[in-house]
Amino acid sequence: LDPAITPDELRAHSSSKRPSVAEGEQAVLYAAVWQAVFAVVEITGPRQNDPSRARWSWRFPIRSLVALTDLHDAPAVEEAGIFPQSLWRHSHIRLTEEQFAAARSLIEDAA
Repeated sequence: LDPAITPDELRAHSSSKRPSVAEGEQAVLYAAVWQAVFAVVEITGPRQNDPSRARWSWRFPIRSLVALTDLHDAPAVEEAGIFPQSLWRHSHIRLTEEQFAAARSLIEDAA
């Protein structure tokens, strides 16, 4: 995974399973290889399914609210109270309010 991030290119998220997200919700993006959080985004539209795709058939649009431009600056996911084991084999998980607030604060501070 390249460390350079272009926030304007964060336009959608794909998932192998039907995501439990809704338009207007906010989310934290996680770089799995780096085990770091790097952006806060808003979900801007409905989730859609493309049954012709074998992998990542679910997709929903996002808009960057705050994002780092270099993963070298990204805080470790554990700093937000989120453990990498809870993320393995998942394209997304539901965070507690405390985890989301901590992750958002870490990202804003690093930005």
